Amino acid sequence: MKPRVTIVIPAYNEGQGIEDVLERLLETVELPCEISVVVDSPDDSTVTYVEKFAKRDTRVRCLVNDVAPGPAQAIRYGIDRASADVVVVTMADGCDDPQQIDYLTRLVERGVVVAAASRYSRGGQQVGGPFLKTFLSRAAGLSLWALARVGTRDATNSFKAYNTEFVRQVGISSNTGFEIGIELVAKARRTRQPVAELPTIWLERHQGVSNFKLASWLPNYIRWYLFAFGPKIPLSDVGAAGESTQKGHP
Repeated sequence: MKPRVTIVIPAYNEGQGIEDVLERLLETVELPCEISVVVDSPDDSTVTYVEKFAKRDTRVRCLVNDVAPGPAQAIRYGIDRASADVVVVTMADGCDDPQQIDYLTRLVERGVVVAAASRYSRGGQQVGGPFLKTFLSRAAGLSLWALARVGTRDATNSFKAYNTEFVRQVGISSNTGFEIGIELVAKARRTRQPVAELPTIWLERHQGVSNFKLASWLPNYIRWYLFAFGPKIPLSDVGAAGESTQKGHP
C-alpha cells in the first residue's frame, strides 16, 4: 500500500535514543506511513539502531545521504526519495508532538502546500529552549504572520507537512541548517500558495545535545525572512529566485 505520508527525520549521532522516537511515532501515527531517517555517514551512531528497528517494522528505513553533509541536505535527500504525496519533517530529538502528524497530513491533503505545527498560535506552547533562540524565532514568526501574511505564526519551526509535488516544483535552495522551514513558507507566500497551521507543544530535548548552530545559520534565516516580503512569483520562476536569494542577491 502506498503510504499517505513520508516522515523524514534528519539525524546526527542520536544513538539508541532514536529508538524511543521511532516507537512514539509508530504508536501515534494512524495513517499509512513510511519513516526515513537520514544520516550523513554510514558510521553515524544512529544507523545501527535504525537498521535494527527496520528489521521488525518495514515502514522504517535508514538513508545515508551521499550528496553533502548537514541537516538541510539530509531533509532534501529524504524528500527527494519520498513515495508519499505528503512529507512531514520532524526532528530526531523527540521535541515534536507526533500526534500532530496525522492532522498536518490531512491539511495538506485538503489543499494547502505547507501545514505548520505552530508553537506561537493560540493553544501552542514552547517548553524550555535557549532564551535568545526562542526570542528570535517568536519575533520572526509573529512578524512574518502579521506583516508578510505567510499563513503561519511559526515559519521557523522545522516541524511541518509539505505537498511533495510543491516542494519538487519550487526546489530547496538551503544547503546548511534547518532554514528549510522558513524557505518553503516564504516560497509558498511568494507563489501565493495556501499555508495553514495547527497549534503544537514543543518540549526541549531531555537526551543528547542539540546540533542547532544559531550564529552560523542566522544569515540564511534572515535571507528567507526578507524573501517572504517580495511580490508574487510564478511557480516556474521561484526556484531561480530562491537560488539568487541564497547567494545573497535581491
